[in-house]
Formats: sequence, C-alpha cells, structure tokens
Amino acid sequence: MVNEVIMDDFSLKVTGFEQGVITSSSGKEAKTIRFDFEVRGGNEYHDVTVHLYKNTFDVLVPELDLSFRGTINNYSTSRTDFTNENSSSLFSLELIEIG
Repeated sequence: MVNEVIMDDFSLKVTGFEQGVITSSSGKEAKTIRFDFEVRGGNEYHDVTVHLYKNTFDVLVPELDLSFRGTINNYSTSRTDFTNENSSSLFSLELIEIG
C-alpha cells in the first residue's frame, strides 16, 4: 500500500493510490498515478496549492521505487472555501509522465 508521494521536495501522505500506463495514439507509453490526500484550510491549503501551481514535477513513490517527470492531468477537491484553519478537504490528483 502506497502512503507517500513526493513531488519535487514536497511530500504528501496519500490514500486511494492507483498506478497505470496509457498509450498515446503514436504508440508511446506513459506512466500515470492517481491518489487522494487531505488538506486542512488556511496555511496548509496555501502551501499545497502554491506547490500544485507548478504543474510539472519530479515524482517519486518511495514504496514502489517509482520515479518519473510528471505533470498534472486532472485534479479535484471536495471544498472551495479554505479560509477556516479547522476545515479540511479531500484532493484527488492524477499525474502523467512527460518527456
């Protein structure tokens, strides 16, 4: 079971991890990962979203010895108001290998 994904130097504790491979129309294969993680409001939300705005990362999944250069293919969150430090939201993120 995967519990951690590191994007550049930013570590996330994750749940619901899925790994896959997609094939483009040209026949090139690319790794994909999808996972969920919880984010609290206020400063934690700010730190996570600022990092996600980079969009492209060196991705490491230590438990699987998996690493690749990836970009955000899809993401969602269960909340839109993060001003309250006591609130939390579940983020879902999908990364796809590039290059």
